[in-house]
Amino acid sequence: MLTTVDLRAHLLAARLAGVVGTPREESLRSYRLFAARDPRVLIGLDPEWVWGERDVIALMADRCGVSADPGHTFGHDVIDPERTLAALDACAERLADAARRRVPVLVGTGHPHRLIGFYAALADGLSAAGCTVLTPAQGRRVDITTRFGLRTYNLDYVRGVGFVRSAAPERPGCEPGAHTHSPLPVRTALAAVADAGGPLPGLVIGDHGWVCGAGQLGFEAVGPADVNDPAPFVGEAEGRVSVVVPLDDGVRSDYYLPLARYVLNRACLSQ
Repeated sequence: MLTTVDLRAHLLAARLAGVVGTPREESLRSYRLFAARDPRVLIGLDPEWVWGERDVIALMADRCGVSADPGHTFGHDVIDPERTLAALDACAERLADAARRRVPVLVGTGHPHRLIGFYAALADGLSAAGCTVLTPAQGRRVDITTRFGLRTYNLDYVRGVGFVRSAAPERPGCEPGAHTHSPLPVRTALAAVADAGGPLPGLVIGDHGWVCGAGQLGFEAVGPADVNDPAPFVGEAEGRVSVVVPLDDGVRSDYYLPLARYVLNRACLSQ
């Protein structure tokens, strides 16, 4: 059994927390863009409150443990592992509640090459507990505006985890799925469930646009976020997102599996 002490050591060794790979200047740029309400960093959230750059920095210092000093502009950012552990515990409580009520769940990621195994483990645990893991709109076209222009993707699922693939033929050796911050995949999935008249998810688990897009539409949503993605944390502060777990979302995919085991164990779900 993975203890809290073991997981804390893993977070620091894998640089999921502690000093992380995210550059401070990249985080500050995201905070400035969020304060300017740039859609690229809002990722589906429509903030109710006024968020200036200093407000965002203060929030991220509170939720993640980054420096609260706006004058700290260089180096690598820092995530407090105690905040990560507390958020993982809160996430486990949400999963345990979903399992008790056996509500349908929707799981999706904008980081399939990093996080699909993490989410698949959670989906497996919830499925074993009697929750229906939804896979709506599989194969549905999703047009997403990127820095390279409008790109066409298709919504896909692997082990119950939603993500988008390029509609263009994938080159041999390419990583499965595309990295996206867009809320359009989760909006497409939720609209398909509603159109079919099926039961709507009682819990959405995801990152980027999946967690913000679902939370904005009033669904209970939980998931991880890096320190250069302030939108989920703002959503949490405003009550639209239930739980956000601060961690580096760019490390090796296998480094996230102990986190999944920890959450499942805390939620008393099958592994």
